[in-house]
Amino acid sequence: MNYSKYVIMAAAAALLAGCQTNKSTSNEDGYTIEGKLQNAEAGSKVYLLELGDQQFIARDTAEVSADGTFTFEGRVEEPTMYRITLDQRNGLMLVLDNDNVKVQADAEDINGTAKVEGSEDSELFQQLNKLVNESRLKQVALEERYQQAMEAGNTDSVAVIQEEYGALQQQVKDFIAQHPKSVVAAFGTATLVDPNSDFAFADSMATLLNKNIPDSKYTLMLNEHLKPFRNTAIGQVAPDITLPTPDGSTKSLSSLRGKYVLIDFWASWCGPCRKENPNVVKMYDKYKDKGFEIFGVSLDQSKEKWEKAIADDNLPWPHVSDLQGWQSSAAQLYNVNAIPQTVLIDPEGKIIAKGLRGEDLEQKLATLLQ
Repeated sequence: MNYSKYVIMAAAAALLAGCQTNKSTSNEDGYTIEGKLQNAEAGSKVYLLELGDQQFIARDTAEVSADGTFTFEGRVEEPTMYRITLDQRNGLMLVLDNDNVKVQADAEDINGTAKVEGSEDSELFQQLNKLVNESRLKQVALEERYQQAMEAGNTDSVAVIQEEYGALQQQVKDFIAQHPKSVVAAFGTATLVDPNSDFAFADSMATLLNKNIPDSKYTLMLNEHLKPFRNTAIGQVAPDITLPTPDGSTKSLSSLRGKYVLIDFWASWCGPCRKENPNVVKMYDKYKDKGFEIFGVSLDQSKEKWEKAIADDNLPWPHVSDLQGWQSSAAQLYNVNAIPQTVLIDPEGKIIAKGLRGEDLEQKLATLLQ
């Protein structure tokens, strides 16, 4: 329900290309992939790509024979994610662990037609892929309903939609939690769980994976991914932010110590942020005299547009920005990759909640301040 510089579920769905598998057949000497492609031109190239830290890395190339078959052979030191592809858009994800794997697919639609035998981890991968795709489609419909409810000011509908959205996310988390010994769980936690809003779950999975498969590259990847979020986890003292205000002076988050403070990451160009602002103003007016303050941090780059949005939306609380967009030092410090994003801190400066908006924010403030 926010404006993101990348869409986690959509990006992960692209990686989680469909796999259908049966029982694993371990091969201590290495892996063998026997493939057969319908409608593939003889002599065409098939590429085996390893999923690296940030991108796929080419590891091997095979040539399609006249009958559509191809073969890859090799060895991995641990379960590793690979992609078989004819081009950048048409490929199949596998988890290789020195298995004897058989792949059949139509070259014109490898993702949609692939049948894979011989890899248990790929079976889990396929199940997660299916769950993510189903969830992603439902989220698209929920986004439309959410926007309509927000525009109509229907808070009851907004609350119901947020519950439905949370239930979809919970299904993915439940699946991941059921497989704490699989690299698929490590990969899924790193790519599908947002530590900003769900650090406790991600951290609990990291703890289990560190116990079960501590040397896996995907466990190490998850640990590295979570490292910068530990300083801004719930219960930690909020890192201080000192940035310019619209009038050119500077303002520090720590100057508001003694109040409950909502750090509100937003921008003039963020549609969902602007639509949420009337609700934030309502909460501010209701609780500003009861020990509540807001500290607006803008990810704008234009000072003029930033100031205009503050005036147009009637936002009377303190505002700061270094006008660096997504490269804002505050956004980097708090690992903000989607807006609107909020962080609620208590009078002692400790983080007590993250990602509160709408009905959730109102209920939390009512509990604390009424």
